[in-house]
Amino acid sequence: MRVWIDQDLCVGNGICEELAPTVFHIADGAIAYVRDGDRLLPNGRDGMLQVPEGLEEPVIDAAEECPAECIYIET
Repeated sequence: MRVWIDQDLCVGNGICEELAPTVFHIADGAIAYVRDGDRLLPNGRDGMLQVPEGLEEPVIDAAEECPAECIYIET
């Protein structure tokens, strides 16, 4: 499973970071990023991450709870 964010739609709610802090981070004036360790990935599909094993459920929850619906999951 892979995940990415369309930051143009992000409203900075922070629910993604709350639910899956290993995968998401809020930065740059309340914009969500997908993170790969300490590295913040770029916007859109260029910032796609293979979700680490065991974190699939929190990432799915974050996508479902996101008010902006800007988190995309690909299987």
